[in-house]
Amino acid sequence: MTGMPIGPYQDFAREKLGFEFKDIQLLITALTHRSYVNEHKKSVTDHNERLEFLGDAVLELVVTDYLFRTFTEPEGILTSWRAALVRTESIGAAGDKLGYESLVRMSRGEKNGTPRARLQILANAFEATIGSIYLDQGYDAASVFIHTHIISKLEVILNEGTWRDPKSHLQEVSQRVDGATPLYKVIEEVGPDHDKVFTLGAYVNGQLMGKGVGPSKQNAQQEAARAALQTYEKRQSK
Repeated sequence: MTGMPIGPYQDFAREKLGFEFKDIQLLITALTHRSYVNEHKKSVTDHNERLEFLGDAVLELVVTDYLFRTFTEPEGILTSWRAALVRTESIGAAGDKLGYESLVRMSRGEKNGTPRARLQILANAFEATIGSIYLDQGYDAASVFIHTHIISKLEVILNEGTWRDPKSHLQEVSQRVDGATPLYKVIEEVGPDHDKVFTLGAYVNGQLMGKGVGPSKQNAQQEAARAALQTYEKRQSK
């Protein structure tokens, strides 16, 4: 294996995850981006996409099971709560807090990528780490990890109302406060066709209320709506 020695991964597992991996290579693979394999084809063959696929399923099951057993709200609301817990921003932030970015093996180009690309890589690595814990330590250990780093954020999400669909929420707020419906316009579109990054603005009565960036227009609209809601909140607090 090229790149970092095994020691830092063992230390991370021991200090941050609280256990020793039986097969530390699972964790190393979980923190290996496809781009790193492309740069080291002769010495590295495994990247984290299969573990990410597994970890995503385990994450959704643990969160769904917790919500079902804990709350009596209807399916639609529980689905929105789950989506808020497992969205890229939430799990990317959880990965950032764990502090494993320096252990993520990626290409030189990805290391110098956009903040959004970095967040996506951290989020994917988080899901892959769940997959590696599940395989190495079992379901219960993966569940404890998810409860500690993801489900524990539910109270904040509910208190702040960030679980609500931001576009629908913004429309309610803008119609109530300004008597107008938000419009979304593309401000910037960069990158090749297979890797576009869109910047969109949320406008109310012709005024830019918030900008959002994402890999699709829909994602950028959601981020723009969130930013616009923050603008309304700041106005109300004055």
